[in-house]
Amino acid sequence: MKFRAMIAIAAAAMLSACGINSVPTAEENAKARWADVQNQYQRRADLIPNLVATVKAAGAQEKDILVQVTQARASANQVQVAPGDLSDPNKMAAYQRAQAGVTLSLQKLQEAYPELKSQANYTTLMSQLEGTENRITIARTDYNNAVQAYNTRIRTFPDSIGAKIFYGAKPLVPFQATSPGAETAPSVNFGNSN
Repeated sequence: MKFRAMIAIAAAAMLSACGINSVPTAEENAKARWADVQNQYQRRADLIPNLVATVKAAGAQEKDILVQVTQARASANQVQVAPGDLSDPNKMAAYQRAQAGVTLSLQKLQEAYPELKSQANYTTLMSQLEGTENRITIARTDYNNAVQAYNTRIRTFPDSIGAKIFYGAKPLVPFQATSPGAETAPSVNFGNSN
């Protein structure tokens, strides 16, 4: 009888800590990484208008494409995803589509105006855009890694017990590419090949 009681107490003690701290810690880490993604998108949204204004001053012929970039950025800022929406695939998809519109307009800027490359302002713009896109990529990767860690934690024993019983934890949605052909690197043609 004493042996069974000791086993029951030991089992209860081991299972009592199942995910009590690790599940919310992993969830908060994923939410913090999502905040980093949003921060990098906000950085892009704040940076692009200033850089675009500088490039606009260099020549009026770029006006149409720069307006498209600004409009895409403004549209992207209208779609917001709160931490509570991270488990909603529809909201995540809408957010990703809006951000993909900005990326597409930036690609058009790069492809449509290769002659601007000789201008220092355009070179600075392209360098900043590249760095910004790299920061966004890193933030999205960090977010996806945090989501993977959280989703794994809430699905594996023993943390899955605490995740279900105490938190009603639901898997978070990772960031995914939504642009057709996103898995293939785009070709760049400046019109100077034979």
